[in-house]
Amino acid sequence: MDNGMSDEFPNTASQREIYSVSRLNAEVRAVLGGSFPLLWVEGEISNLASPRSGHLYFTLKDANAQVRCAMFRMRRQLLRFVPDNGARVLVRARVNLYEPRGDFQLTVEGMEPAGDGALRQAFEALKAKLAAEGLFSAERKQPLPAFVRQLGVITSPSGAAIRDVLSVLGRRFAAMPVVIYPVAVQGANAAAEIAAMLRQADRRGECDLLILTRGGGSLEDLQAFNEEPVARAIAEARTPIISAVGHEIDFTIADFVADMRAATPSAAAEAASPDGEALRRRVDDLGRQLAGAMAGRHQRLAGRVEELRRRLFLQHPAQRLQQRQQRVDELEARLRRAMAGQVGQRRQRLDAAARRVALDAPRRQLAQSRRQVADLRQRIGRAMSRTLVTSRERLQAKGRELHAVSPLATLDRGYSITRREGDERILRSVVDIRPGERLRTRLGDGEVVSRVEKKIGDES
Repeated sequence: MDNGMSDEFPNTASQREIYSVSRLNAEVRAVLGGSFPLLWVEGEISNLASPRSGHLYFTLKDANAQVRCAMFRMRRQLLRFVPDNGARVLVRARVNLYEPRGDFQLTVEGMEPAGDGALRQAFEALKAKLAAEGLFSAERKQPLPAFVRQLGVITSPSGAAIRDVLSVLGRRFAAMPVVIYPVAVQGANAAAEIAAMLRQADRRGECDLLILTRGGGSLEDLQAFNEEPVARAIAEARTPIISAVGHEIDFTIADFVADMRAATPSAAAEAASPDGEALRRRVDDLGRQLAGAMAGRHQRLAGRVEELRRRLFLQHPAQRLQQRQQRVDELEARLRRAMAGQVGQRRQRLDAAARRVALDAPRRQLAQSRRQVADLRQRIGRAMSRTLVTSRERLQAKGRELHAVSPLATLDRGYSITRREGDERILRSVVDIRPGERLRTRLGDGEVVSRVEKKIGDES
């Protein structure tokens, strides 16, 4: 049945999506903020209010409409003029909604007198053009040199900027050479002069870093640095360039094209120069590290030499001979102990047999025991003789082994060892011998001292 109500308006509360006022204002604010980019708006200030919070509230109007505006303290502090009622201004703002009252308003990010509007539009147009060509891209920017051998400064020789640069350099690193390229920094011919000087300084190649700088001023004062010829000259330069134009809040086209933008001339000088005191501390630290490293390396090498000396000493033939002799002494002592043990056992057996004989009174048993005793004595004698012969042969074999590895045995076989007189190093080649030198030759049974008359076999 038709009750006269459209399907777009549900009949029951459960079918309706009901907004609170807060939700509605929040969603409208989100839609407004996402639908409009950052805008430039021109108008006349009215109803200007400046409460203790430091914010600015005013109405921006023209002949047919008006809009409420809010500029918060952090942005207001960047203003270079004092706004007043009736002043025509150009504001850069975001479209917004003040939710508690549902008021449509602009949140102002920046403000300048309306007279700068044409220059600002030209600035934005050139900025967009050069950005589209890639002149602002990070990929084309050159890194600054790690250590500047000679610095070039393109500026007015009578301005405050050059004084700030030289003051910072004198404080941080007074030894840095500086070349000043004088130009006019404002006026009708300033842009062409700056572009020509940039190309000349780059062509001369006497500096490995350039600073393009001037002090602060109005947009019109900085216009030379917003001209296309200057931007093109910066982009073409092979020498890295720091742009330091105006105050911290000033941005120019030169800043975007340059390899680095510095907020002030002083900041540019700091970026271009090392901290002399820090360098001195670094050199001192490196000196201490080098001394410590050298001392540590010397200690490690000394330990290595000592270890090699110890190993050489342990592997010397005399040491090995002493070890073999000590081993022979140990074997001889073990042999003597073994022989003494066997003799003791045999003596104990002999004593036991004698006691048994003494207990057996008959002569036959006594005679038999005597024969057994004699036989045992003979067996003991033969065993001791065999043991002594075997031990003597082993001892002689060990002695022959020791003699075979002894340097003296080598000498006994007809070899000799020759050294310079007063030098313990062994001579191994006639190349090491000079006629007239006195030599000492070790033979198997003594030494011979001789003088070199002639060398045979030295091909050199």
